[in-house]
Amino acid sequence: MRIARHGDAGSERPIVSDDDGGWFDLTPVTADVTPEFLREGIGAARMALENGELQPVPVLGRFGSPITRPGKIVCIGLNYRDHAIESGAAIPTEPVVFFKAPDTMIGPDDVVLIPRGSTKTDWEVELAVVIGQTARYLASESDALACIAGYAISHDVSEREFQLERGGQWDKGKSCETFNPFGPWITTADAVADPQNLELRLSVNGIQRQLGNSANMIFSIAEIIRYLSQFMVLYPGDVINTGTPAGVALGEPDPKPYLRAGDTVELEIDGLGRQRQLLQEA
Repeated sequence: MRIARHGDAGSERPIVSDDDGGWFDLTPVTADVTPEFLREGIGAARMALENGELQPVPVLGRFGSPITRPGKIVCIGLNYRDHAIESGAAIPTEPVVFFKAPDTMIGPDDVVLIPRGSTKTDWEVELAVVIGQTARYLASESDALACIAGYAISHDVSEREFQLERGGQWDKGKSCETFNPFGPWITTADAVADPQNLELRLSVNGIQRQLGNSANMIFSIAEIIRYLSQFMVLYPGDVINTGTPAGVALGEPDPKPYLRAGDTVELEIDGLGRQRQLLQEA
């Protein structure tokens, strides 16, 4: 099952799709895709869909972010060996954790703004996990998997100068406005046969830049959730960006092909849909 929010920014309505790809109005079940819905309402949505209780809706135009706003966006850095190597970093022995501001999340095809003064805005396609049950001091990876509501595409846009050359932690190179396009939908966990075997692809202006597979993560999705739960409580509606494979601009030889106004970035993950963003100056 796929869960999405469709419509103009600020006026999105929740919709849900069946196995045949049709979309249906989800408002009889929930007014929006909230943390409460992710915790308690997915089963009700599935039942209403299977029982024919939801009205079909045409889907033309904009998809918004498929959740209203995450409580937090937790990110895992350097989680693909090839990306760590291209970045000149040591292979992590524990997950590298940083955060993005929740208000960076935008729709999958919304405009991405290059920050004022930026010369090193970079791309990163990532498999995102949406939390559906509270995760606190989890004892096992099976407990961790039981906390997942679903999966989505996340674009972890990054400004490398702000991130790496301006002192402090990574967050200020990750939290610029519009720096986390998300969606177009959440694919529920039961509909993803093996989240550790999904191909991730990203192109810029039609040129493929990233091609990887989630099988090559250093730390698995289950281990990431279990690990994070030892240091923080994960709540329904929280999002985890699980890392990016090699192929970012940072890893290219000089002059590095950082993003510029007018560039178009396209992202895709097996079974999770596609994104497309135009870059503009802030």
